[in-house]
Amino acid sequence: MWRLNNKITNILAFILLLIMALTAFLSMLHDSLTFDELAHIGAGYSYLVKHDYRLNPEHPPLSKDIIAFPLLFLNLHFPDQHPSWTQEEAAPPWWSQFDFGRELLYRSGNNPRQIIIAARSAMILFLLLLGWLLFFYSKKIGGNLIGLIALTLFAFSPTLLAHGRFTNTDIGAAFGALIATIGWLHFLKKPTWLNVFLAGLAFGLAMILKFSLILLIPFLAIITLIYAFLFAPEKRKIPKTVIVYLIKAFLIGLIGVVFIIWPVYQFHIQNYPPDHQLRDTINDISGHPVPLARDLSLWLTKHESLRALGQYTRGLLMASQRTAWGNTAVFCGEIAANSWLAYFPTLYLLKEPLALHLLTLIALIGACLSLWRAIRQRSCLTWLKNNFVILACLIWLLVYWIGALSGNLNIGIRHLMPTFPFVYILVAFGLKEFFLIIKSIRYRRLAVLIVLLLFYWYISSSLIAFPHYLSYYNELAGGTVNGYKIAVDSNYDWGQDFYRLLEFMKQNKIEKIYIDYFGGEDLDYWLKDRYILLKPKELKELPHGWLAISVNQLQGGLAKPVRGFDQPTGYYQWLENYQPVARAGYSIFIYYLD
Repeated sequence: MWRLNNKITNILAFILLLIMALTAFLSMLHDSLTFDELAHIGAGYSYLVKHDYRLNPEHPPLSKDIIAFPLLFLNLHFPDQHPSWTQEEAAPPWWSQFDFGRELLYRSGNNPRQIIIAARSAMILFLLLLGWLLFFYSKKIGGNLIGLIALTLFAFSPTLLAHGRFTNTDIGAAFGALIATIGWLHFLKKPTWLNVFLAGLAFGLAMILKFSLILLIPFLAIITLIYAFLFAPEKRKIPKTVIVYLIKAFLIGLIGVVFIIWPVYQFHIQNYPPDHQLRDTINDISGHPVPLARDLSLWLTKHESLRALGQYTRGLLMASQRTAWGNTAVFCGEIAANSWLAYFPTLYLLKEPLALHLLTLIALIGACLSLWRAIRQRSCLTWLKNNFVILACLIWLLVYWIGALSGNLNIGIRHLMPTFPFVYILVAFGLKEFFLIIKSIRYRRLAVLIVLLLFYWYISSSLIAFPHYLSYYNELAGGTVNGYKIAVDSNYDWGQDFYRLLEFMKQNKIEKIYIDYFGGEDLDYWLKDRYILLKPKELKELPHGWLAISVNQLQGGLAKPVRGFDQPTGYYQWLENYQPVARAGYSIFIYYLD
């Protein structure tokens, strides 16, 4: 039942990745530029062309480098005289990275569609690399069928398809979490100096993909201690084993800094004037709540030989203070600048296919029954040793979810993506255990049928969502049509439907339209004088004619303020008296007011 030869397995894996590639590529062609893409594309291109890291320092560079690499072959004009780049007078405001991206894409004679497609294509290749890594590793530790199950869940994930085709940093985060964990587990199993070095490279790679992966440090420390206790040759040698592992773990971290973080950041700041770097660092982290960390970053920045590390710590501190300070978000009809404890659990429940949750439940039953059998047989330690990879995956989920729930930043399920590959591995192993426990052939066949139907449902949910993966919500949320009532932003409306609005205007011969748009596209470039910017907070009288309103903006103007939110609210309540006559995609509501 569990046997598949390597040739068939590899062919099926190739087909799954090919389907994912085609689905991601074809669905992104008609999606307009999303909000964060405007900053990431311009910043990444500036890194490779200018070796200057003045833009977007709150994210590590590697994902943006990958995004920008194809742009080097497009002969683009670089707007190096624009104030968003020169920044001669004072420390740049936060939005200068968006101003620069807009200047590069829309106002410098470049072809924005060509740039967007090229950059997104590079990210799709990165997505496929992550899929291959997941398949390769899960196949190695569990066999061919385990690899195919994990890859199938990966290839048809609406969330991964949504964000794996956009130029953001979340696929990089998932890749970094997985490759660092693989490298570390390989080191724990065989702590040779070669594996120490390779684990250091993998760890360093993760650290320049996403700052949230700093959570890998406590996770890797925990599994190292557990491994040392479990696999020490004798009880009396546990302290020595722990010390040896911790020393090598420290060396792994040092290798990551010296061989990856330091040289990569040094490459990126070659032409970043030291006085500008210091000025900008002071501006960005002067209010950081941990003075010791802030002062260390400034000290590193002031020393020429260390300012690469100063730039890294600057970004890390910017990310941590943003997580602490929060971000304005709408959730279930409420608006606040700090977080909801129910935010991530609710979104995971409602934005992942129901079939995945049912498969997870079956897998949990299988894993629990397997553990219970080991407890009854008094072989719990043996079970933990034999299933240490599963234990490590569970610990990563626990550590990351604690970090997500304790943070103050609620802007999308995409922030949970570093856990997704581990969920798929766990589900695959749990399903295997579930089938092994069923002894009756009759019941096993019934279980196989149920699981196959759930996979059919899972794949169908994904294919039906095409091409609107970003807006996908499952049946519990009322489907994609009603998902905006739960949460918007990168969960539903990131600006991806603007091209569909242009098509609607063309089909309906609309010459003038009021617009309140949330996203990365430049309205002047596409519409010139055919639009009026709708400013609902300043509205004196109701507009007449056609209106197009991003649902992110609409929900922000309808939501109830909670927990001390003191910004203007209720400015779209007048629109509740009207029904949209159409939608552009799912995320732009179109009205006609007589």
